[in-house]
Amino acid sequence: MTVGNFDGVHLGHAAIVARLLEAGRRLGLPTAAFTFDPHPARILRPGAAPAALSTPDRRAELLLDLGVDAVLVQPVDRAFLALPAAAFYREVLRGAVGAAAIVEGPDFRFGTDRQGDLPLLEALAAEDGVEVITVAPFERGGEAVSSSRIRRLIDAGEIEAARGLLTAPYRIDGLVVHGQARGRTLGFPTANLEGIATLLPAAGVYAGLAHPPASPAGAGGGPRTPYAAAIHIGPNVSFGATGVTVEVHLIGFDGDLYGQRLDVDFLARLRDTRRFESLDDLKAQLATDVARAAAIAGGFTSSSRG
Repeated sequence: MTVGNFDGVHLGHAAIVARLLEAGRRLGLPTAAFTFDPHPARILRPGAAPAALSTPDRRAELLLDLGVDAVLVQPVDRAFLALPAAAFYREVLRGAVGAAAIVEGPDFRFGTDRQGDLPLLEALAAEDGVEVITVAPFERGGEAVSSSRIRRLIDAGEIEAARGLLTAPYRIDGLVVHGQARGRTLGFPTANLEGIATLLPAAGVYAGLAHPPASPAGAGGGPRTPYAAAIHIGPNVSFGATGVTVEVHLIGFDGDLYGQRLDVDFLARLRDTRRFESLDDLKAQLATDVARAAAIAGGFTSSSRG
């Protein structure tokens, strides 16, 4: 097994999972990723906790896509976080889960106040004959790949750079609510999202893929059909708005999404937000944005299929 927050599920996590799968095959054992909900920092430092890069469901989906047999999600409260490191190892990793081999990065910490480190884990595991496998940090561009690095990129709107460090495009999901209907009057209807639990990219216009929920008749069936999407994040300055909104134009989609949750993957940043002097100028720019988003998303889905 491997233990961690796995926020975003990036290439560094994938390197750990690859070693985990290798150990599982060698030992003839199933593999599991052990993670937490919520992130411990949200309990200990709620005002300073980093914005999440993935929901628990998305994190589990991505880890399973990497090949682990199971994702174990530990509910987190103050009582759990008060477990001393040795107790966490004996009661959870060995007692509850029965780990026979543990795969971690060199900066692994566990137990109350993160007092447990890799040397302590190795000492505890040696007493039980449990194998501990250490995976070196995964680097890209001369710097270790980490959730904090990816968080900085997304916060700056550098979606393509962030996507190069993740195992899948960065995704948000939100509830589709009624907006001002400005997009519809301009010929580009949008799904307005609220209740987004993960980090929002910087204000701007992006190309992406939107994944509407399956219809009732197809619920639980095959994969959902993704739609190329043009995504606007930020205030609608051309209309004098100041509040940040998230609006998604699903290219070629015709349907009602109100009251449903919509998954949106970010592929590339198209431009900054800006004020337009006339509606005609705005409509012309929107047409350009939609054409570019369709081309980028089409190339992405084609390469994925290939």
